Amino acid sequence: MGILTWIIFGLIAGAIAKLIMPGNQNMGWLLTIILGIVGAFVGGWIGSMLGWGTVEEFDIKGILLAVVGALAVLWIYGMATKRG
Repeated sequence: MGILTWIIFGLIAGAIAKLIMPGNQNMGWLLTIILGIVGAFVGGWIGSMLGWGTVEEFDIKGILLAVVGALAVLWIYGMATKRG
């Protein structure tokens, strides 16, 4: 159930992160969802490493970890694709 939960959290987290992240990331919803899923994995991994919990259950802590991970991944993606 853990991987499926991370994917579902990623879908939700990607959408929330896209709404929270300032600026125009110039990416479609599909890429946002994919980065959200990656972010959920990152958030779950960081949360488990720091002892804050994991994204194994549908609770507010899991959603927060997934959203924070998605925000981090979206920010890194934005920095990597920034044209100057």
